Amino acid sequence: MREVMTKSMARNIFYGGSLFFIIIFLGLSVHSHFYITGTSSNHAELTESVAAGKRVWEDKACINCHTILGEGAYFAPEVANVMTRWGVLDDPDAAFETLKGWMEAMPTGIEGRRQMPQFNLTDEEIRDLANFLIWTDKIDAQDWPPNDAG
Repeated sequence: MREVMTKSMARNIFYGGSLFFIIIFLGLSVHSHFYITGTSSNHAELTESVAAGKRVWEDKACINCHTILGEGAYFAPEVANVMTRWGVLDDPDAAFETLKGWMEAMPTGIEGRRQMPQFNLTDEEIRDLANFLIWTDKIDAQDWPPNDAG
């Protein structure tokens, strides 16, 4: 091997290394796409009600206080596993009733405690939001959140 690197050697290393890392990047992007669409998301249970619940989540800016799958604010609890915590994951009617009771009880009026605003959602919006949270709870999030409390 030579003691001095020539321009053509440097150019070959640059182009070869660039091509190598572009191929790695594209491969990881394809892998991520297939993992998200095939493994982590539950497409079979993605209904109109779940999509409408996601719209309620976005319209009411729930992420400004809550986290979901680790994304969002930390003012209020993580809600990715809230249906499991409440024990209503497999019962959509109980999930609706529990969520409705919780939301209608807010704010509690206890001074010095963080309070959830009253959004005055319709029963349909609450049912859609409950279905969205059930769907989210069933996502393969690789053991996130790390504890049952969210």
